[in-house]
Amino acid sequence: MNLDDLRLKLTAVFEPGAEGGYTCHFEEWPEVFSEGETVEQARANLLDALTQVMEYHREEARKNPFPGASREEFQLPAS
Repeated sequence: MNLDDLRLKLTAVFEPGAEGGYTCHFEEWPEVFSEGETVEQARANLLDALTQVMEYHREEARKNPFPGASREEFQLPAS
């Protein structure tokens, strides 16, 4: 598979909150969740949460590098 052919596709779920606003999460990554007063705000907060979770896992992985392993960063094009 060519990297140019790879597309990251996530499904965001937005649910009305009991006290107003919206809660949201990704179906594929349920540990990434957020909320907002509007769907637009919830979406922006969810993308921020995704960025934070990925940064956390990246930092944790680099604390205990595997001997002999190499790292390569991929930048996936938006689809």
